[in-house]
Amino acid sequence: MSSPRASVPLRRRALAALSAALLAGPALPARAQTAWPSQPIRIIVPFGPGGGTDISIRVMAPRMSEFLGVPIVIENRPGGGSTVGTDAVAKSAPDGNTYVHATLSSTGIAATLYRNLPYDPVRDLAAVAPTIWVPLTLCVTTRGWNVRTAEELIRTLRASPGRFQYGSNGVGATGHLASANFATRIGAQVEHVPYRSGAQTITALLAGEIHYMHDIYGLLQPHHQSGQARCLFVTADERSPLLPDVPTMREANVPEYKAYSWFGLFAAAATPRPIVDRMAAAVEHALADPTIAARMNEMGTPPMRGWTPDRFAAYVREEVEAWRPLVQASGARAD
Repeated sequence: MSSPRASVPLRRRALAALSAALLAGPALPARAQTAWPSQPIRIIVPFGPGGGTDISIRVMAPRMSEFLGVPIVIENRPGGGSTVGTDAVAKSAPDGNTYVHATLSSTGIAATLYRNLPYDPVRDLAAVAPTIWVPLTLCVTTRGWNVRTAEELIRTLRASPGRFQYGSNGVGATGHLASANFATRIGAQVEHVPYRSGAQTITALLAGEIHYMHDIYGLLQPHHQSGQARCLFVTADERSPLLPDVPTMREANVPEYKAYSWFGLFAAAATPRPIVDRMAAAVEHALADPTIAARMNEMGTPPMRGWTPDRFAAYVREEVEAWRPLVQASGARAD
C-alpha cells in the first residue's frame, strides 16, 4: 500500500535549498520583529499526556524555544477525539501566541467524522508545518489471549460478532478509524472502547481490557519485545527496523486499508503570514537537530522536513477529500 509520505523522499533534493532558506527564517517587518514573539508561546496538545503527539512536541519544544527566544509551554487539553483542544486554537486570538499540535484525526478525518464539527480544519486553522509521519502497527493483548497471527485474529473476530473490543485514544482518533476500517475490511463486528490518551489505551491493552489497538511502532515495541502484547503486522509498505519480526500488511495477507497519521502545528486562521513563516522555521530548526531526528526515528515516526506552510495547507485539503469516502464507508461517527 502506498502512503502519502512516499513522495517526500523523492523530493528531498529539490527541497534542500527550500529547507535551508526556511531554517534561516524569513525576514519580518520591523514592527512584527519587535512585536513577536514577546511572550511565552503556548502549544496545545489535544490529547492526554504520554502519547505520541505529546511526546514528540515536548522533544521539539526546547529547540523551538531556542530559535524563537521565548519559552514554549505545552498544555494537554484532551477531549472530543482531539477536537476540543483543536477548536480552542481555531477560536483563539490570531496573534501567534497559541498553537495546536494537531493530527490527521483532528483535521482530515474530523471534517467528515463529525456532523457538527465546531471548526473547519481548512478555513479556521492556519497550517504552519507538519512535524512527523506516523505509520502504525496493529497490536493484540497477550493477557488471556493467545492470538499469534493476523490470520488467526481475523478468524477469531469474524467468529464472534460483538464479543471483542479494540481501543483508541478517543472517538475520531486515527487509532479509532484505523481499527474500525480494519474490522470493516475483514467483515467483523468489534466494539470500540475510547480512552483519553494513547498511554491509557496501551495500559488497557496490557491489562487485557481490550483485545487490539493501532499505535506508533515505538510506543508498542517494548511491550511486543517483553511479550506483554504482540504486534501482528505494520501498515507501512516495508518492515520496520524497530519491529523486524513483524510482517507488513501484504505479507500477513491482510485486506489493505488506510492506517497512518501525521502530526503538525496549526495556528488560528488569521495569524499574520510572517509569524506563520517564522514558526515554520522554528519547527524546521528543531527537526534538523540530529538528536531530535534520531529520537523521532527511534519511535518509528520520521521527521517531515522541508515543508512550507502553503504546501502543508494544500496537503491538509487533500487529506480531507481523501479520507471522506473512507470515513463514510467505515460507518464510524463521533456525534
